[in-house]
Amino acid sequence: MKEKMKLVIAEKPSVAMSLAKVLGAKSRKESYMEGGGYLVSWCVGHLAGLAAPEVYNKNYAKWRREDLPILPGNSWRMTIAASTKKQFAILQELMRRDEVDEVINACDAGREGELIFRSVYCLAGCSKPVKRLWINSMEESAIRVGFANLKPGEEYEGLYRAALCRAKADWLVGINGTRLFSLLYGRTLHVGRVMSPTLALTVAREAEIAAFQPEKFYTVEVEAKNLKLTSERMADKKAAEALAAACRQENITIKSAERQKKEDKPPMLYDLTALQREANRRLGYTAKQTLDYLQALYEKKLVSYPRTDSRYLTGDMASVVPDLAEIASVVCGLKAPGEILSAQVCNSAKVSDHHALVPTKSLTPDKVAELPKGEAAVLGLVCFGLLRAVAAPCRYAQIKITAECGGAVFTASVKEMLDYGWQQYCPKDKVLEQFSGEVVAGQTRQVENVAVKQGKTEPKAHYTEDTLLAAMERVGAKDIPIGTARKGIGTPATRAGIIEKLVNVGLLERKKGKKAANLLPTQLGKALITVLPEELQSPLLTAEWEQKLLEVERGNLPEDEFMQLIADMVGGLVANSKAVQGVEVLFPPVQRRSANG
Repeated sequence: MKEKMKLVIAEKPSVAMSLAKVLGAKSRKESYMEGGGYLVSWCVGHLAGLAAPEVYNKNYAKWRREDLPILPGNSWRMTIAASTKKQFAILQELMRRDEVDEVINACDAGREGELIFRSVYCLAGCSKPVKRLWINSMEESAIRVGFANLKPGEEYEGLYRAALCRAKADWLVGINGTRLFSLLYGRTLHVGRVMSPTLALTVAREAEIAAFQPEKFYTVEVEAKNLKLTSERMADKKAAEALAAACRQENITIKSAERQKKEDKPPMLYDLTALQREANRRLGYTAKQTLDYLQALYEKKLVSYPRTDSRYLTGDMASVVPDLAEIASVVCGLKAPGEILSAQVCNSAKVSDHHALVPTKSLTPDKVAELPKGEAAVLGLVCFGLLRAVAAPCRYAQIKITAECGGAVFTASVKEMLDYGWQQYCPKDKVLEQFSGEVVAGQTRQVENVAVKQGKTEPKAHYTEDTLLAAMERVGAKDIPIGTARKGIGTPATRAGIIEKLVNVGLLERKKGKKAANLLPTQLGKALITVLPEELQSPLLTAEWEQKLLEVERGNLPEDEFMQLIADMVGGLVANSKAVQGVEVLFPPVQRRSANG
């Protein structure tokens, strides 16, 4: 009788190899490892997926309005891509082996990882018991702890149901919306449940910018000793010049100087979206580049799990925070804070599936030296982020000064730094304000220089990936009932992919900006949003759907109810949509081509 074995299925080959090493599965076979009582294999990402429309009906291969809406109902099918059939066959054979008495889901610990595993498990017709590996790091110690504390697979049933609902909803909106509007306007127009509202955000921003009417204004700036004070804005240039002339003949008198001690708390640790925003702002990296660099660092065991939406660590990690901070300080070439304030970053109640992004204990300077430039830069942000988060607040005195000169009021606001605290761990380009000297009411100072400054009101800035990610995350935030999860378009794990798809299908474009590229809707993107109905482009509605998916995950909303909501919306869309008038202006005939096939 053969010895019983456990089958471990990871998401990627590199992760499977790391798990196999810890488990003692040293014997290399075709697409799997064996040893120590384990078989270890992998899925190669999304090995299985929802079937194309033509699988349900061969006539769906041709795009026709009369076939819409395409609604699989209760007959959803999954298929294996031609490129991954061989790997699926290997996994199926391993699952069916008599000696395999348990299957361990070691795919990425999140919604998509759960879907990847369950799709293969179900397609293979497997019914053997499932255990779930849920880890925050690829370090050997974390892997060993994870395998010592495997969870029953059924505990993650809600996560799988939510993931499947998400995939089905995206299929329904994407397939029907893309076909419908492509047929109405004679060209391929990509529509998506999350993609279209994201595009709508950028179109709305550009419309605001285009409609903005700048207004000129003038201020008078007076320098007196080490103070620089500014008048109120004036619309009349001659009035500003007259005030400037008057000030050149007088001293300036301090009317009040209010000194108030303040402190700025350190920024929280990074979640994925916050780090993507910082990397875009400081390094010019796209959201996808940052995620790719983080994934590589995770697989090299140098950072914790990247696809997280939490900015805290769990309470039981408090004891390891000083060690991690010391590691981060060595990498950054700085001294760690004298007092590591672990309590600032540890709060189990604010951690969902995964804790915040931090370096791991496996990180050493020699490993950093071997990293490609992009990975090293992103790792540096993670390390600086940890040092800031565990440091003391930045303490300073804020001095608000009002003064009189030439019969007008002048103001200034300056800082007197008392303790830099966490700001000492800001990147070198961070400007720290400083002021010294005594300012008291009744003081007079000789005016040393006077200048009239012209300015104009500015429109909102174009979206960059930093600000678009923030907008995607914030949508619906003001409408959240107290105690519910944060809403938003997409998830930390999917937002980068949404932006990339919009660029790849020609609805968004990147245009060079000062530091990071601006994300601008193309003419085609603007035209698409012009003709899309509100339900397909409303960011708030999509944010509500994301919240409902979370309710599905928690078991508070039946999946059938959620899917019916999407199906009803798609059905109404098909029944009520007609081509708008003036289509030639939006979609010039010279560019038109058939959308069929």
